[in-house]
Amino acid sequence: MDRINGLIDAPFTPFKKNGDVNYEIIPRYAEMLRKNGLKGVFINGSSGEGYMLTTDERKKLAETWIKEKRPDFKVIVHVGSCCLKDSAELARHAEEIGADAVGAMAPPFPKINRVEELVKYIEGIATAAPSLPFYYYHIPAFNGAYLPMIKLLEAVDGRVPNFAGIKYTFESIYEYNQCRLYKEGKYEMLHGQDETILPSLAMGGAQGGIGGTTNYNGRELVAIIDDWKKGDIEGARKHQNYSQEVINVICKYRGNIVGGKRIMKLIGLDMGKNRVPFQNLTDEEEKQLKKDLEAIDFFSHCNKL
Repeated sequence: MDRINGLIDAPFTPFKKNGDVNYEIIPRYAEMLRKNGLKGVFINGSSGEGYMLTTDERKKLAETWIKEKRPDFKVIVHVGSCCLKDSAELARHAEEIGADAVGAMAPPFPKINRVEELVKYIEGIATAAPSLPFYYYHIPAFNGAYLPMIKLLEAVDGRVPNFAGIKYTFESIYEYNQCRLYKEGKYEMLHGQDETILPSLAMGGAQGGIGGTTNYNGRELVAIIDDWKKGDIEGARKHQNYSQEVINVICKYRGNIVGGKRIMKLIGLDMGKNRVPFQNLTDEEEKQLKKDLEAIDFFSHCNKL
């Protein structure tokens, strides 16, 4: 299986004013991401409000994004669901339309408490699309699945043939590195926290990652990796520190899924409002968000259309 190099974006799902998915904006969205150095998309995940979409909407989004696939721009489909049958159906569909890979986080309900439970869930999805790499999306803050990832790798090894690796969105760089070292790097460890890309490069030897703030701050995040590769540590540190300033701002506005999605409107690509039960920003909050971003000169650094 081809390994991922560079940053993959976790795109927002664009909505129209009436709440329907805005499929028409996706070609422009994809072009913006490519233009700013992103190497693909991981659609229908947490940033994309995947659990709040219908199965038909998720399929149509996958079909729309697949049209934007390029040799240097991958399309990975998140197929996680609280219903394993739906996940398997979405995985089969992704395989049929030519996706590069599928992935899934542990379901938020019922809560998974044991590695064996998680492996059975993964098996049910991965076997439905046997020709595609499968990535487990480790984001325990969303689903409470605080399980040891080394134990997961040991459990899937030799049992799930198309298990490719983990999108690791958790704070333990130590565990991240231990997973990367498992059997001399047998499995990909895709870095999932934009605020710690540089430490993962230095300690964990990261090659690829999947981010959410890459939607609007991709240029800065790509620059971290570019400077690291050139040996410009000070430059990489500068871009990482600036990226943390951006994250400090969005944390004041209910995080990336809500605040970050509204930033897309401010840079010229309106993604619409979040679906209920997310609490959308008020007009007054949007004005203050813009002021906070201007205070860190964000609009000189952000992604360009």
